[in-house]
Amino acid sequence: EHNGGGSSHQGRKKVWSSFRGNFGKRNPHDEQDGCEPQLSQCQEDDGTVMMRDIQEYPQVRHTSYSTRRNKRRAKWHNEGHIHITVWRDRKLLKRQMGENTQDGTPGSWFKITIPYGGKYDKTWLVNSIQDHCSVPFTPVDFHYVKNQARFFVQDAGIASALKDVSYKICDEENQKISIFVIASNVPYSVRYKLKPKEMKQLKLTMHKRYDVFHEALDLQSLRFDPDLVGHDIDIILNRRNCMAATLQIIEENFPELLSLNLSNNKLYQLDGLSDIIQMVPTVKILNLSKNELTLVWELNKMKGLKLEELWLDGNPLCNTFPDQSTYISAIKDCFPKLLRLDGQELSPPVTVDTDTHYLIKPCKESYKGSETLKSLVLQFLQQYYLMYDSGDHQGLLGAYHHEACFSLTIPFNPEDQALSSLCGYFKESRNMKKLKDPYLWVQLLKHTKRDIVCSLGMLPKTQHDLSSFVVDMWFQTEMMLCFSVNGVFKEVEGRSQGSVRAFTRTFIVTPASNSSICIVNDELFVREATPSETQSAFSIRVPTPTSSSMPTLSQEQQEMVQAFSTQSGMKLEWSQKCLQDNEWNYTRAGEVFTMLKNEGKIPEEAFKQII
Repeated sequence: EHNGGGSSHQGRKKVWSSFRGNFGKRNPHDEQDGCEPQLSQCQEDDGTVMMRDIQEYPQVRHTSYSTRRNKRRAKWHNEGHIHITVWRDRKLLKRQMGENTQDGTPGSWFKITIPYGGKYDKTWLVNSIQDHCSVPFTPVDFHYVKNQARFFVQDAGIASALKDVSYKICDEENQKISIFVIASNVPYSVRYKLKPKEMKQLKLTMHKRYDVFHEALDLQSLRFDPDLVGHDIDIILNRRNCMAATLQIIEENFPELLSLNLSNNKLYQLDGLSDIIQMVPTVKILNLSKNELTLVWELNKMKGLKLEELWLDGNPLCNTFPDQSTYISAIKDCFPKLLRLDGQELSPPVTVDTDTHYLIKPCKESYKGSETLKSLVLQFLQQYYLMYDSGDHQGLLGAYHHEACFSLTIPFNPEDQALSSLCGYFKESRNMKKLKDPYLWVQLLKHTKRDIVCSLGMLPKTQHDLSSFVVDMWFQTEMMLCFSVNGVFKEVEGRSQGSVRAFTRTFIVTPASNSSICIVNDELFVREATPSETQSAFSIRVPTPTSSSMPTLSQEQQEMVQAFSTQSGMKLEWSQKCLQDNEWNYTRAGEVFTMLKNEGKIPEEAFKQII
């Protein structure tokens, strides 16, 4: 049994550091690839395969020729009886095709390689390439090898058009995506395509296994099906030709398939199966139990399916998690709408019914919306401000989308002495009524999450009073939620230390992995607090400890307890215990609190009653 492309979890995570060391190595599991020249730095820079960039391998004979300079240039590699030509001239690339484009000769097929492609979702990558390509194409045998993405096309014109797409696509990090094209031997799934008689028998076998009433197809232990074994047909779903034939039959005969059972098929990679996302996107139930999947990364290839039920028990990957909650969380990252995992009911995903937009009343008044959504927002705010006030703003990177925007506004008036203490915010204020310079309009709108976090780090350090928060969720759609939070905070250092401010913050968020939310727009308005706001802020005080109830606390420790109680929402005695258990390390105590709260291990009586 062969794999069309192996991979490792570490390889995908470290694509930037490992690419140069791995790109030229051949994968023993690669069914299609012959001798492949290693790409040089020159190729990475301009996307052109130059003759001098071919690296010589031991025991490989090379012959080069050049006819009519700048018109025809190629280099041949001979390893056994396989010839691969690396072209640099588009006209010659097209001529190589010849008159018959379906003859299956090596010259009619081209391998497309995307360096660093391993970190991109297949659907996004193929669609992005198609959007920029001048001609339509069908990728054959798409798969990942190490940190690359690869597929094949059969047409010199298409190959040339794909080469022109190189460096025209940018990813979320604004990195340009390069595309390399090389003449290839016939792909595995085409070279070993099932014969018509085999396809006919496989189709009959699959029809016998199809449940019309439930629109379910049971392909468990398919290789050992008596009908296939009796006709000497060996269907191994790890092989591209077998998986391609199976999916073709499903697409043509069961286009409305809802449930697919692939258990007990020794699957250790899902490159071939991922084609089902485009071919039969209706699948809601997928059984992959009792296979040989070792990495969750394989499931990432299936993220395009909107699965509601998934079975994975019996795969090695299930034993790689420290506990059940971590396992569930990792799987739901891939399939956010999942309702059942290995037969176990999961908490429903946070979604909004509907195509109808509607207003939601404030949470702290007569809120009528989803309690799950309310809890999600309040938990998000608690975690956000706990991290914000800790001073570790880098921890906020995960709360923002890559392309998020942020702006700050203050009602600054130089003639108003009462507002003069807000000068710490003046440089970042984007009050359009005051700004006349269009350049500053652009500069003060922070774009990308790194710019936002950097900007937040320039503001005065704060301590927010969570008990003062009023949250209003006022607009939502299926893919967006808008809410505002009003409250007070005080500055904890600098010349305005102790000053109390009032703020209004408006967030626009979208659904994120692990049933969380991700900020795409953040607007902060800061003003001086009114006398009544100042008086009521941080009104909870740590009671004077007695020798019988607790050890004497220093002034600094009392302030830490008060701050931790305010930020965590816990009662004073529980806040003190949390800090003591973590040796008065405020940051570590906050991390432990967040972890335990997420796991539901903190009793309700530990928290203050919020009216």
